[in-house]
Amino acid sequence: MSRLMAKGRYSIKNWAQYNESLVNRGSITFWFDDDVLANWEHRNLRIKNGRPFTYSDRAIEAILLMREALRLPYRQTEGMARSLLRSLRAELTVPDYTSLAKRAAKLAVSLPTLPRSGAVHVLIDSTGLKVFGEGEWKVRQHGVSKRRTWRKLHLCVDPATREILAEVLTENSVGDLEPVVELLEEAARVAPLASMTGDGAYDSHALHDILALGPIEARIPPDKNAVIRRHGNAAGPKLPRDEAIRAIRRMGRKAWKRKVGYHQRSLAETTMFRYKTTFDGKLKNRRFDNQQTEARLRCKILNQYTHLGLPQYG
Repeated sequence: MSRLMAKGRYSIKNWAQYNESLVNRGSITFWFDDDVLANWEHRNLRIKNGRPFTYSDRAIEAILLMREALRLPYRQTEGMARSLLRSLRAELTVPDYTSLAKRAAKLAVSLPTLPRSGAVHVLIDSTGLKVFGEGEWKVRQHGVSKRRTWRKLHLCVDPATREILAEVLTENSVGDLEPVVELLEEAARVAPLASMTGDGAYDSHALHDILALGPIEARIPPDKNAVIRRHGNAAGPKLPRDEAIRAIRRMGRKAWKRKVGYHQRSLAETTMFRYKTTFDGKLKNRRFDNQQTEARLRCKILNQYTHLGLPQYG
């Protein structure tokens, strides 16, 4: 029997609801609701230098969300917003494309999440996003240029709801461990954290010490050559990382991963896959602050898509 036939086949149990959620992703009211239109103009309650803002942050964000969802350049985004407002018969003006780019650099974007009643288990992972992308033909013919670079997208995901609870975009020189505290702090604003699951890149004594203060259970596989830091006859409480090393030695690495539920981490990789298939693995903006807003807007869209409905397999 071939490997393909040996795999289990799954069918979508909620196809009617999921199909409707896919249709609703293209609804005009999904991007421009009555609340956005009612708060289109900026109130300018805070005194600032220079010309007062004309458009509110809600209006700028709504237009930029549509830009990311439809993968449009700034100029086409301006034209699309004009046509949508005319279709809605709204007597409102649209910011030009240069204003959109300038306001995007300093836009504060929040990630929509569902309310929770208890502690959550989170997954943390990172992936690379291309910047100044070079095609395969160019690289093969002329090699990789010195300007070629990429960004690292760090996500904190709730496996129960598939929501992105926290997001950080960094330069490629930043390691996986550096943004973890920022991710956990943002996720903790949604709900208390019960555990954190990550791959071996997050295995460090410093991170384990931070999680122990939570207290947050660490589901991170220690390195194969990891050694116990505090032995049984030493003074002080037992360290969670040392206990993981002892358990792996006793039952094996595979059995330990099954016991602690480590394989849920694949759902973080699924979220990365959804991100790249929905928006591509490249960033359109050239400036880093605009790239940060771009990545966060995409995560917000993914959460909104999740709230509309996801397929349930059976």
